[in-house]
Amino acid sequence: MTTHPHRHPHPNWPHRSLDTTAHRPTPFRQFVLKIHSRCNLDCTYCYLYQGPDQGWRDRPARTAESTMRRAAARIAEHVRAHRLDHIRIELHGGEPLLAGPGPVLDYARAVREAVPADCRVTATVQTNGTRLTAAVLERLAAAGVRVGLSLDGGLGAHNARRVDHAGRPAWPAARSAALRLAAHPETYAGILCTIDLAADPREVYRSLLELRPPGVDFLLPHANWADPPPGTRPLLPGRHRPRPTPYGDWLATVFDAWWDEGRLRTRVRLFQEIAALLLGAPSGAEAVGLSPMAAAVVETDGAIEQVDSLRSAYEGASETGLDVFRHSFDRALRHPGVAARQLGERALADECRDCPVGKVCGGGNYVHRYAPRSGFLHPSVYCADLERLIRHVAHRLNQTVHEST
Repeated sequence: MTTHPHRHPHPNWPHRSLDTTAHRPTPFRQFVLKIHSRCNLDCTYCYLYQGPDQGWRDRPARTAESTMRRAAARIAEHVRAHRLDHIRIELHGGEPLLAGPGPVLDYARAVREAVPADCRVTATVQTNGTRLTAAVLERLAAAGVRVGLSLDGGLGAHNARRVDHAGRPAWPAARSAALRLAAHPETYAGILCTIDLAADPREVYRSLLELRPPGVDFLLPHANWADPPPGTRPLLPGRHRPRPTPYGDWLATVFDAWWDEGRLRTRVRLFQEIAALLLGAPSGAEAVGLSPMAAAVVETDGAIEQVDSLRSAYEGASETGLDVFRHSFDRALRHPGVAARQLGERALADECRDCPVGKVCGGGNYVHRYAPRSGFLHPSVYCADLERLIRHVAHRLNQTVHEST
């Protein structure tokens, strides 16, 4: 396994100041399994390849069969230890289909054969769509592997940042992939869409509907207190009002378009999560709410890591020092970075605990709370945007209740 010396030390919280000895962890139920560590696209905003952590350069391009088998055995060990009846595996890259569907199918099969028969495995491959030919989709569908697409909208203009290494647009191939998936709804997992403030929110939403996804997940661009969101000024940690809310405004506009349709044509995860939280249900996403994070990553060299998005904070932020050849997933549950994401309200900054929407926001995405040296014990850099959106959703829900009585 490749080792990566930390050129940037871990910050104070949680790595130095969080005591995990009394932590009662939640077992992992989601395993992000890296198939390929390279990508055929060169998206201008990619936090992985354009970000501060370039550790991917030192990893094997492809996951070896022996690593797949060992990771599958470790997953099965975890399933048995915690008597899990359902897990999810997310087959990722880079671009996981760079070597064709074979490695994706091999990894999914290895996990399914390793876990107990009474444990259901939901397998999804997340792709940019450029390698999703009709033949590839047919093989994935036949094996029961769902397919998620990464797009920035349903028009070529929305995807101008998604280009290959020669600067050629990825959109024509991605659009063909989306249309193929629309014809296979049982295999279509949905679309991940990173927000671009320059794009009209209603146009983005309407254009995505034309691709007939069963669900859309709108993602805030990864940012933090040292690296502010695109289109905003440098910020200081904390709740300093008033702040502009360009991302909250963008999302509120999409929410209205989604909510006012009369019948919901697709799921929008962020909106459904916020509405459920406002109504008292637990969260199921890392973007909002206080439910424990229960996901682990296995890299192409077998390293057990935290979620990739941490790499947008600093070099080595996702590393645990563990790997599937020498360590169980239970060892990873004791890592302070993992434990911190399972503590709920106890892991929030004082400002978040005192905030009237804090339990719904949940501090926002953990990654977006980072500030150099002090670490992750801050509100989200999108704090004002999240409050704007949550209050807007609450207002619309309240309005709907009054109109129906």
